[in-house]
Amino acid sequence: MNATQQDSFNPPKIDLKQYIRSIPDYPKKGILFYDISTLLRNADAWQIAAARMANGVAKWNPDLVAGIESRGFVSASPLASSLGCGMIMIRKPGKLPGKTISLNYDLEYGQNCLHIQEDAVQPGQRVVVIDDLLATGGTLQASIELLRKVGAEVVGAAALIELKELKGREKIDVPLHSVITYE
Repeated sequence: MNATQQDSFNPPKIDLKQYIRSIPDYPKKGILFYDISTLLRNADAWQIAAARMANGVAKWNPDLVAGIESRGFVSASPLASSLGCGMIMIRKPGKLPGKTISLNYDLEYGQNCLHIQEDAVQPGQRVVVIDDLLATGGTLQASIELLRKVGAEVVGAAALIELKELKGREKIDVPLHSVITYE
């Protein structure tokens, strides 16, 4: 039986790190990039990763899952489907139609800006925010603040990969679930 035939909330015990490719000096010298494309193209490994994320997030009973551009969309869409909730997008400037609300935030190397559609969340809706990778935590915490700005009750966050040595978890002020961790 392959993973797609498994109960989606009871994934087999395998080490998903074997499906993550490490690329040194990308996107710039001194950075070790963890490439999820190798996980995504393996149907069984991807199904297991998605089920593990769903297991970690289900306890928060979200109304919506918010994916952070752009790799966060990859995990957020199947997660929302699995949990039976809606999915919304947090994007870079100029990428969303209609009226948007924005939030500028600082990064260790400059500034960035995130946008969400003004009507994406009804006041008090329970939202879990999703990204592919948690490093220093700046983008994830900014997304949480942006969601609160539009009336969301942010009940948790999840990342496919967490780089523990960068201590991003310390910046996040909601419960966090990580599928794969690197020390």
